[in-house]
Amino acid sequence: MGKGSAADIGDPTPREIVEDLDRFVIGQAAAKRAVAVALRNRARRLHIEPELAEEIAPKNIIMIGPTGVGKTEIARRLARLSRSPFVKVEASKFTEVGYVGRDVESMVRDLVEVSIEILREELLDEVRDQVERNAEERLLDVLLPPAPAERFAGEDRSLEDLDEALGDGLDGPEAEDAQRARRSREKLRERLRRGELADRSVEVEVREPPAPFLEALSGPGEDLDINTSEMLRGVFGPRYRKTEMVVPQALDYFAQEEEERLVDRRQLSRLALERAEEHGIIFIDELDKVASPHDSPGPDVSREGVQRDLLPLLDGSTVSTRYGSLRTDHILYIGAGAFQENRPSDLIPELQGRFPIRVELDPLTVEDFRRILTEPESALLKQYEALLATEGVTISFQEDGIGEIADVAAQVNERAEDIGARRLHTILEKVLEELLFDAPDLEDKNWTIDRDYVRRMLEGIVEDEDLSRFIL
Repeated sequence: MGKGSAADIGDPTPREIVEDLDRFVIGQAAAKRAVAVALRNRARRLHIEPELAEEIAPKNIIMIGPTGVGKTEIARRLARLSRSPFVKVEASKFTEVGYVGRDVESMVRDLVEVSIEILREELLDEVRDQVERNAEERLLDVLLPPAPAERFAGEDRSLEDLDEALGDGLDGPEAEDAQRARRSREKLRERLRRGELADRSVEVEVREPPAPFLEALSGPGEDLDINTSEMLRGVFGPRYRKTEMVVPQALDYFAQEEEERLVDRRQLSRLALERAEEHGIIFIDELDKVASPHDSPGPDVSREGVQRDLLPLLDGSTVSTRYGSLRTDHILYIGAGAFQENRPSDLIPELQGRFPIRVELDPLTVEDFRRILTEPESALLKQYEALLATEGVTISFQEDGIGEIADVAAQVNERAEDIGARRLHTILEKVLEELLFDAPDLEDKNWTIDRDYVRRMLEGIVEDEDLSRFIL
């Protein structure tokens, strides 16, 4: 039997995934459905017999559509929803192996680095309380060295243990001295937590960075299964020096050291590689830039060569990273491109076959622009309202003002380059330019952004096609 049934998978259903994406991306239902099914299939695969699950590869997706319509945002939000390692790369930045430029395997190594950061945060969440306690104790040791009776417990000591030790092992003047030291330490702890010691300087032993010759011996290390730099540091041992720092900096430094001590690096590397293998998402943008038109003269190291280098990753291969070897068999690849000057069929046939799912994204309409401005949880208008609120300025967008901004965005996209929703950023910056500049000095802190205000701020720009091309 498999690991479970479809009923107890527990991950979001495709419908729930689409509903979550709707909170951030307007429209593009076909693309949302495609990525929702791809994500759900990953969860389904983990509940199948291991032998059969190993054979089930993710169905990679190509998103076809003009810039600024939501391709990247859909993929990024999908990764956040699933807590999946996610990297975005541009296909045009790669060259064929053996030429100057990035090789395609570097995208997998980038994915592992992202996975390491995600797992480090998760593991730190589990020990964060202990990290804070230990860091505080170490700082108190510097501010007020512990009495002999306290040293028995080290970093894991507790007040209860100390009470027991004082009761069992000490009496008379020694007990009184220990109790007095303990009371002084607790008073100092209270002052530290209230921030009363923030300006005090302390002397701390800090670990020095590795000597340059160690780095030279180790090299960049990204192509090695073993992090040689770490191995050499282990052989030569860490070096320390004393330095002065204020109390908050010292507390942060001790916390960082405790994090390194409490997070098992081997476990971190193993879990991160596993997360990247089973849940990684690589978004390859500008895929159309490496598609060679049929009439192009011969192979190109930045086009067909890159496509052929991608094939082993898409098929499933093993890539060496500084944390260990990673298999790419179950990474989900999402390709994207405008494909205005060429077509997906201009990709080499082998690569086309590795992207079996194709979805076309629709150009944005005036109504889409209106919804983008207001509906998403992090809508642009909400962002500007929050920015100006920090200066005590309240702006209120009226319906007719929002409509005017959407109309202008659609008009300029038709007359100049169609950059989709990104046009709204440039228009809003122009509309709010004076408010953003004058906000700290304004006496009137309440402003209404209606149609008249928008037209006044954009006067003459939309009608002048040459000017709008450069400004908007």
